[in-house]
Amino acid sequence: MDNKIVLGLPKGSLNNVNRGNTYQLFVDAGYEVKGYEPGKEENEIQILNDPEIKGFLSRPQSAPVELNRGILDIAIVGEDWVREESVNLPEDLTTKLGDLNYGQTRLIVAVPNEAPYESLTQFFQANQARKTPILCFTEYPNLTKQYFMENEGYQEVFGDKTPLVQVRGLWDGENDLVQIINSDGATEVYIAKGADLIVDNTQTGSSLRKAGLKILDTIMESSAGLYAGPSCTGTKLQKAQMIYEQLYGATKARKYFDVKFNVSTEKIGEVKELLLSQGFCSDEPTVVPGTSFSQVNVLIPKNKFPEMLQAVKEYGASAIVRENVKQYVE
Repeated sequence: MDNKIVLGLPKGSLNNVNRGNTYQLFVDAGYEVKGYEPGKEENEIQILNDPEIKGFLSRPQSAPVELNRGILDIAIVGEDWVREESVNLPEDLTTKLGDLNYGQTRLIVAVPNEAPYESLTQFFQANQARKTPILCFTEYPNLTKQYFMENEGYQEVFGDKTPLVQVRGLWDGENDLVQIINSDGATEVYIAKGADLIVDNTQTGSSLRKAGLKILDTIMESSAGLYAGPSCTGTKLQKAQMIYEQLYGATKARKYFDVKFNVSTEKIGEVKELLLSQGFCSDEPTVVPGTSFSQVNVLIPKNKFPEMLQAVKEYGASAIVRENVKQYVE
């Protein structure tokens, strides 16, 4: 790859237009991207206006492995997958350059709604006399094993025995009364097929409710970030940090509106004081003075826009224009 920085871009939900839309994030950050349009992703992705970046499509489950092995220099991936890969490593090989504030999810333990327990500890305590294996399906066998073994109920019933983990044809562990089995997606359906519990990621919990499941425990919360592997050093690391700053500016911009409006020039002082005192602008409003009317421009958090709109209308604001922000750099 010469001196190009090799970037892994997520396949799947993180490039879904209704979730993260990583493609649009790069566009908003100023990159011209070809081959990564949602639903039309290609294995090799071009950053047309930055020839120093070489992009590849990468499954979220695979990206941490590819980072650790030096196949990728950097990748956008959820923290849950990074931690799943690092559980059994002597040290973390990846470095989190920064969070990107999207793709939020929770890794949870779930059981049927009618189950008579409210925590994983209660689950193990209630099942300590059974002679048949407890079956748990998950895409996160390493994190699940770690979480189970740290659970008070598991320790009470099974001590320090390692649960049996099955990843396709590979088996490991000594406690065959608790079996953690790798799934390849649609994990919630395994309860209907006979599993006792699952460990899965969820955004809103809607798929769990539809499957008739309830959450016992939350293992961790996760969001997408930009991560660097051990091959990302020197000038590559500098480039990676620059990429992160561009992307972070675009994610932060999603929280703001750019608002312009006209107001009587004689009321400018009062309107400016209102905007500053109520936090209706990022720093201070920009004012373009006119003879009778002046234009006011503010960058405002989206959640404060309705309140600001009502307030400035009381001062006679007119010609109010609201636009989305593409980049916010502090």
